[in-house]
Amino acid sequence: MDRTRNPFAPIEAEVKAVFAETPTIKTLRLAPRQRIPFATGQFIELTVPGVGEAPFTPSSNPNRDDQMDVSVMRVGKVTNKIHELREGDRVGLRGPYGTGYPLSEFAGREVLIVGGGCGFAPLRSLVYELFNRAGQFRKLIFRGGCRTPKDFLYKSEIDRWAKRGDMDVKLTVDVADGEWKGNVGVVTTILDSLDMEVSRGVAIVCGPPVMMKFATRRLLDLGVLPQNLYLSMEKNMSCGLGKCGHCRIGTFYACQDGPVFRYDRIMGFPGIWE
Repeated sequence: MDRTRNPFAPIEAEVKAVFAETPTIKTLRLAPRQRIPFATGQFIELTVPGVGEAPFTPSSNPNRDDQMDVSVMRVGKVTNKIHELREGDRVGLRGPYGTGYPLSEFAGREVLIVGGGCGFAPLRSLVYELFNRAGQFRKLIFRGGCRTPKDFLYKSEIDRWAKRGDMDVKLTVDVADGEWKGNVGVVTTILDSLDMEVSRGVAIVCGPPVMMKFATRRLLDLGVLPQNLYLSMEKNMSCGLGKCGHCRIGTFYACQDGPVFRYDRIMGFPGIWE
């Protein structure tokens, strides 16, 4: 981010396309007036003029800084308005903010990604970047879960990831329909048969807080070390500048010190899943 620029002034961006991912989530493809480079795991503030702004982690490939995908769940006033946006509308973007994944530290290791629900959005960007660096990692493993088959984001893309040959992909749902042929159960039920050296590998978890809580516990039980476990702690972020205090995690601010945290840095603080 350019530190000489007013941090409160957004960059104008045009909505180039809108994709309906699930009944409650849409992806906006945005073209900012000036390029916005970002590292996977960082976040931006999306401004709807006259309505407000909210933080989102881009779901697009960090290799493209001339456009940005943002996947948004409808949960309140700002996100309701975002869901009403159409091609040609204008929004504002601030950022990027925060710290991303330390991918250089993952080189030569097995990388396990565990996602749930809306957590697929930040993980999509991460997967793109891992593919950008193909050959740098011993193994890539993706485990993901959603409530129902209709709640999966990027399902056709995930199917393509599985066909690449360099990523082991397995999905699960809490409740199946008549067409679902995969595992049924919460995401922890597909973590028991991991073909990896867990004590030396890297694990990444992103999703709703309750899912992250139990996935983290299960990974620790399996032998993942706290210093090798990375969490995306985005739930309470607001201003992006460390001013409002909403995202305080112990002595840290998620918007400045995260949102990506190594678990051993925050495991001693109470209420991290709230």
